Amino acid sequence: MAKLPKNPVENWEIPAVEALRATPDTRVADIQTKGTPGFVGDKALGERLLEERGARLSALQELLYANGRSGDTRSVLLVLQGMDTAGKGGMLRHVIGHVDPQGVDHASFGVPTAEEKRHDYLWRIRKALPRKGQLGVFDRSHYEDVLVVRVHNLVPPDVWEPRYEEINTFERELVESGTTIVKVAMFVSLDEQKARLAERLERPDKYWKFNPGDITERGFWPEYQKAYQAMLDRTSTEHAPWHVVPCDRKWYSRLAVTELLIDALENLDLDWPPADFDIEVEKARLAES
Repeated sequence: MAKLPKNPVENWEIPAVEALRATPDTRVADIQTKGTPGFVGDKALGERLLEERGARLSALQELLYANGRSGDTRSVLLVLQGMDTAGKGGMLRHVIGHVDPQGVDHASFGVPTAEEKRHDYLWRIRKALPRKGQLGVFDRSHYEDVLVVRVHNLVPPDVWEPRYEEINTFERELVESGTTIVKVAMFVSLDEQKARLAERLERPDKYWKFNPGDITERGFWPEYQKAYQAMLDRTSTEHAPWHVVPCDRKWYSRLAVTELLIDALENLDLDWPPADFDIEVEKARLAES
């Protein structure tokens, strides 16, 4: 069976992987959270393309899984990092939901448990890394330890400051061991966040998603902007670059992340693993059975 041919989408004037990649000039304060960088089209087109491209993502993820079952040790890790209501849960449902769940390793990182606090901050991250042939998804990540920790002064600066370079080293080792890292920094506006929180308070089916602490965190918005700026400046590397995704338009952010994953999987240049048995012999045995 032949490799899956690349199939670029014409409506991306600039490919998502290029349009969204963080640069030294990226400024968090200037991000147009309602923007659709690189994409030419409206919501209706974006939603239709999400279904089409979701099928493409599914096929590529099956290739990755099949190769993992056949001895290939490579994997892909999607890191989703963003403020509350940025849409991380929606990414899991509407993007990762297109692929076979048996090929997905998902981990969500909240406040460290008592056991996790007894270890280095990367201990729980290492335990959750994707297995060979898997698409890993981190809902929040090791970056909590240079974001929340920094904003709320949970440890002194001389503790969190070295972590930027520690994370760079950690991610370089991951890449060298065969894991492709797709890092997505998700940005929503303060007004859009307020609207989404208000919706959670109006709808009984959304109450479970509401956390009173989310309102408290809004008071730290300027500090979070500084922390995210430092994160982009200091941890967007050649081996693991950040991609900055505007998230006020959910249809766009989901389509954009789908494209980033498709690009990562296509770059693995996978083919279907060959049969490790004699096909003709097995056909004959089946016919006689």
